[in-house]
This record gives sequence, structure tokens and C-alpha cells, in this order.
Amino acid sequence: MNLRDSALATADVLAERLASPQDVQGLHHRQGWWPQSLAHGAAGVALLHIERARTDQGPWQRAHDWLACAAAEPAVGGPDSHLYYGAPALAFALHAAADRPGRYARALDTLDRYVTKAIRDRLTQAHARMDRGEMPALAEFDAIRGLSGMGGLLLHRDVHTDVLREILTYLIRLTEPVKHDGELLPGWWSHLAPSGTSSPDYPEGHANNGVAHGIGGPLAVLSLAARRGIVVDGHLDAITRILTWLDHWQQDGPAGPWWPYWITREQLRSGTTGPGPSRPSWCYGTAGFARAQQLAALVLDDHARQQTAEFALLRAMTDPGQLGATVDVSLCHGFAGLAHITRLAADDALTPGLAECLPRLLAPITDTPHGTLADSLINPPDGGDIGLLEGAAGTALALNAFHTGTPSASGWETCFLTN
Repeated sequence: MNLRDSALATADVLAERLASPQDVQGLHHRQGWWPQSLAHGAAGVALLHIERARTDQGPWQRAHDWLACAAAEPAVGGPDSHLYYGAPALAFALHAAADRPGRYARALDTLDRYVTKAIRDRLTQAHARMDRGEMPALAEFDAIRGLSGMGGLLLHRDVHTDVLREILTYLIRLTEPVKHDGELLPGWWSHLAPSGTSSPDYPEGHANNGVAHGIGGPLAVLSLAARRGIVVDGHLDAITRILTWLDHWQQDGPAGPWWPYWITREQLRSGTTGPGPSRPSWCYGTAGFARAQQLAALVLDDHARQQTAEFALLRAMTDPGQLGATVDVSLCHGFAGLAHITRLAADDALTPGLAECLPRLLAPITDTPHGTLADSLINPPDGGDIGLLEGAAGTALALNAFHTGTPSASGWETCFLTN
């Protein structure tokens, strides 16, 4: 069996184990049972079955069953909602399933009202925070809980471009440097720890670089919007400011270029970072950093920068030390994510060799017996995860995408800001 067929066979088994909510609802879920969660719940599993239905790999009924499970309770809106939970997550999944005009239109119109109100409320609060000269929480702007993620949703929906432009304008303002306690800091400097909470270990906060929770998310959504032709005043300048920051903190070692996950005030003053590179994941590592910078380079038509980003990814994906630090198969920080990002980057690349990394990246998944892999993800002794970020649905989506070798039919990667 060739690698593409092996990937599909593994995805088939995972999809079969997730055939209906009733099959898994009674299991022990490590993150709990959150139907409206893309990250860990039914909305994320629905995306798997939607993509498989749209690529003729599975029946639509499974997608409908999981969507019904996700939408069984009133949609969570307001400050508790974000791309990965509540009304925005439901809107993302329903739009992915809308394979013809008018499908789910009434439900999407209702959800859009929740979502646009939540976005505009957050934008008002964010601009007021800036006006007061205060530093942001990561959840204000990041890809998981914040306005970058909401921007990804609007890119996916391809409606309400006026609201998307408001998000882009806010992100541009976020990149502008600010003075705090006599020091010039990037506008995304947070007073919190990387956990998103106050901590004595980060008494002066930090600047987060990651795609999931740091400035990598705004860089990616600004670049993706520009690739769609949606550009606002100061757009390319903001992309350049973020890239200049990342250039300043780029580290070059025997394993190739890498970037620290975050910068503390002490490191900002000394110009030094801790040891690295660390795990090369989507959420924080070189894979996410490199793809975001590749997307930016494509927008700027900067071939040298594009090749630098691709070289960093190539070195990370062939470095035994970094791959050895990857210990699971998830999209967020495991081999499924590394393989999927590498495949996307290879499709856009000037640099040869990225596609040749895929067999090694997929081996920890496809070389594991299908049943063993499914058990380890869905029903291990310490609790499983069925969802998109760290669970079985995300792993299966990456395998399905590798098998088809074509752009996603449902656009599911947009919630990772990778395509």
C-alpha cells in the first residue's frame, strides 16, 4: 500500500470510530464534553465529516449528525465565544458544510448576528484599551480566542468584509510600538504570562511570538487577507513591522533558523534568548512561524524572505532533535500538524525538498496499527480527545488532505490561519 492509500485507510478508521455522537459521547473526554467546540468537541468532528463528504470519502449523514449535536443547545455568544467555541465555531462549521447556495442560510444569518456583534464589541473594547495606554491580554488578539481568529472566520465565510476590514485596522494598530515605563515595546506586548494569566514568573509580561497565542496569528491573517485582495491603510507596513520583529529575534544554529516562543522584558533589554530550538509545532514552533512568514513573503513578493522561511521549515522537518521533541500526532503540536503545514508550504515553495519530508512526518501515524492509533486518540485510559486541535478529528483531516493532494474543499485550514 502506498503512502497516500495508507493515509486514507487510517483516516477511514478514525472517521468510522467517530461515525456518530452516540458512539463516543459516553467515553471519558480529557477536556470534557463541549459540543460547540471546534477544538475538542462536536463542531470539530463535524468538520472532519464535512470535508470527507465534500471529497466523496464519506456520507453526508455523519456531517449532519455531528452538526446537529453541536447545535443542539442555544449558541454561546458574547465574551465567552470565539472561533473555537460557541456561535463563531458553529458558523465556521456550518459554512464549511454549505456546499451549495442557500444551504444553512437561515442558521448562518442568525449566527452572523451573534458573531458581528461580538466582534464589534471586542473591537470597541480593544481600541478603548489602547487609548488608555494599557497592554493587551493575549485573548484580545490571538488566533484561538481573539480577533485574529475572528478574522479567520470572516475570511472563511467571505461575507461581512466591512467587519473584516475593521479587524485588520485594529491589528495594524496593534503592531504600532508603544512606550511603557520609559521603554519602547511592540504594541502586542502583554502584561500577562504566556498562559494568559498573571504570574510572578513574568512580572513585566512578555511579547508572544506564536501563531496560536501571539503575533504570528495577526501576521498570518493580515497576509491571508492581502492574498485575497482585502487590504486597508497601513496593511503592508504592519506586516513589515511584524517581520522586522521576527527578523530581530531569529536565531541561527546547527539545526537551522528558529524563533523563540516569546520574549520577556529581561530578554528585550539584554538582546538574548533562552536555549532552542524547541518543539517545531504549529502553535508555537518553527512550522507555524515559517508558514506565516512564507505567506507574508508571498504577499510582499519577497523571494529572499520566502526562501528563508522555507529553508527554516525544511531544516526543522529534517532535524532529529526537533522531531524527537514532537511526542504526539495532533494538528496543534504533533506530527499531523507538521505534515499538513509542510504540504501546504511545499505547494507554494520556491525551495525544493519539502514534499520529500512528508513520509517521515507521517510515519508515526501511518505506521501505527489503525485500531491502536484510534484507541490512543479516542479512548485512552487517561481520557481521549475527539476534536480538531489535539484530537482524532484533526489527525484524520490531515491524513485526508494528504490523500487528496488538493486544496481543502471545505476550507477547514482557515481556522489555523495556514491557508
